[in-house]
Amino acid sequence: MSAGGALRSAFPRRLDLRRIFLHDFALKAVAVLIAVLFWLAVSQNAAPRDMTITFDGRIPIEKPAVPDGFVLRGQLGDVAVRLTGPVGVVDRIGVSDLRATLDLAGVDAGTEPRDAKVVVTVANTQVRVVDVSPATVAVRLERVTARTIAVQTKFANDPPAGWLAGQTSVLPAEVTVSGPESAVAQIAAVFATVRFGDAANDLSLSTPAQPVDVSGLPVDGVEVDPGVVVVRVPLLPTATTKTVPVLWSLRGTVASGYWVSQVATDPLAVTISGEQSVLAKVTRLDTAAVDVSGLDATRSFRAELVLPDGIALVQPVTATVTVTVVPLAGTRPFVVAVTVAGVASELAAQTDSTTVTVVLSGQAPLLGSLTPDQVSATVDAAGKGEGSYVVDVSVTAPSGTTVTSVRPGRVTLTLRSRT
Repeated sequence: MSAGGALRSAFPRRLDLRRIFLHDFALKAVAVLIAVLFWLAVSQNAAPRDMTITFDGRIPIEKPAVPDGFVLRGQLGDVAVRLTGPVGVVDRIGVSDLRATLDLAGVDAGTEPRDAKVVVTVANTQVRVVDVSPATVAVRLERVTARTIAVQTKFANDPPAGWLAGQTSVLPAEVTVSGPESAVAQIAAVFATVRFGDAANDLSLSTPAQPVDVSGLPVDGVEVDPGVVVVRVPLLPTATTKTVPVLWSLRGTVASGYWVSQVATDPLAVTISGEQSVLAKVTRLDTAAVDVSGLDATRSFRAELVLPDGIALVQPVTATVTVTVVPLAGTRPFVVAVTVAGVASELAAQTDSTTVTVVLSGQAPLLGSLTPDQVSATVDAAGKGEGSYVVDVSVTAPSGTTVTSVRPGRVTLTLRSRT
C-alpha cells in the first residue's frame, strides 16, 4: 500500500452534513411534528397550578327575601373573603363576580337576634371560597304592623308680629304608619311642621308627615302613607283676639264622709276671638257644670266651654276638669265589754268595770262602717293567783284606725277560787 493510501485509510472521509439533514427529510419532519403535537396535548391536559388569595375589597351582603308580613332587622354590612383557584383565573375575579347572601335557616320571628350564616358564591366555577369574615351576622325577623295616627300641626316659628295662628286643618287628617312592630310602637305622634314667612298671609302648604317618639325625635325604619299632607293655617289679627282663664263649675254633693280637696282644669286658659266691644266684656270662660253627686274618688270629666254670644275659640278645645275627692278624718266612740284572758282553770275572774269606752280615729267612711264587735278590750290574768290586781286594758282595733283613748285605761282584776 502506498503512503497516500495508508494516509486515507487512517483518516475517514469528511462528513456530509447536508446529505445527513436532507436524507429522509419527510420522515424526519413528520416525526418532529408528531412530537410537537404530543407536547401541546400534554400541556393542555395538565392540571393548572392553584393559588389562594385574599380578595382585594369587601363584598356587600344582599338583603335576603323574607316571609310575607315580616321584615329583617339588623346591620348587614359587608364581608371579606379568601378565594382559591387556578393562577390567572382567581386573581382576576372582581366584585361583580362575587355575591354575598344570608342563610336564614334557624332565624325565626322573635325579639332576640339570631346568627345567620353568610354565604358567598362565585360566578366562575373554577374558583372556590375558602373563608368568609365575618362568617355570621346577627339579625332577627320582626312582624310588620300598621297604625292609623292623627296628624298634628307643629309651628317651627311664630306668626308675623300682630298676627295669631287660627284653627289649623290638615288633609288628610290621619296617616297610616307601617313597619316593624318595635319601630311602630315607638311612635308617639305624627307632626306636620309649618314655618311662617314674614308676610301676613294665610298658609296652605304641603309638608312631610313625620313620625316622632316621646322625646320628639324622628322614628326611622317606618313608612308613612301618605308621606305628605296639606296644612292650612289662617292668620288672625291680634286686635280681635284675647286670652282668658278657664274656670270650672260643679254641681251636686260628694258622698258622705268625703270632701272635695282640689279642682283643676286643662287647659288653664284659651284664646278667643270676636269684636273688640264683645271681647272687652269677657274676663273668663266657664265650663259646663260637672256633676259630682255621690263621688267618693278622684275623677276627671270632659266638659265643654260655655261661649258668650259673638265669641269663638281660636283653637277648638274641650276642657278636662279633674275633681280630687278625699275622705274626711274623724273619731267615733265604742263601748266595749272587757274580757279576761289567761285565767287558770281553778280560778274565777271579775273586773271592777265590765266595759270601757274606746275612741277610734280614722277616715269617716271607714269609721261609719265599723260595728262594736270589731273592737275588743282585754286584760291579761296569765300567771296570776288568787287576789286583786290593777291591770292595763289592751284594745284591738281594725286596720286603718287608731285608738285615740281608752277609759278607763286600767281596771281592778279580782281572782277567786271556784271552790
